[in-house]
Amino acid sequence: MPVNAEYAGRTYPANAPYEVAREKLREFADAVCAAHPAHTDVDAARALGHPDVIAPPTFAVVVAQRAEAQLFTDPAAGIDFSRVVHADERFTHHRPIHAGDRLVTVLHVDSITERAGLAMITTRAEIADADGAPVATVVSTLAVRGEGS
Repeated sequence: MPVNAEYAGRTYPANAPYEVAREKLREFADAVCAAHPAHTDVDAARALGHPDVIAPPTFAVVVAQRAEAQLFTDPAAGIDFSRVVHADERFTHHRPIHAGDRLVTVLHVDSITERAGLAMITTRAEIADADGAPVATVVSTLAVRGEGS
């Protein structure tokens, strides 16, 4: 089944809140070799004016991928995730993510373009805090290889 191009323009509802845990931020910082103490030490983060440890910038992808799962698990979208190759990812941060945040994400399917046996899907995950204030925007472009690719 090919990717359903009619999904371009679709917006998925906000997903359940993601509760950002201090230990998850520490594990992520370790995994990506983010050595700044504000990612692991509460006192260091507070000395910089943050309420708790802060996430490395790319942590926003963890939150965004939860919302993207709505698209990838939608059978009518026609996306075979085993044929997906990550093409591009961009982050816009409105403020740092920190431990204790409860984040919700609205996923937008901005475009679907088919070329040379590939479907290029661009999504935009708008991440907000519990009060609805913007936290981050994650724009991802994925290439989905067709059957003959």
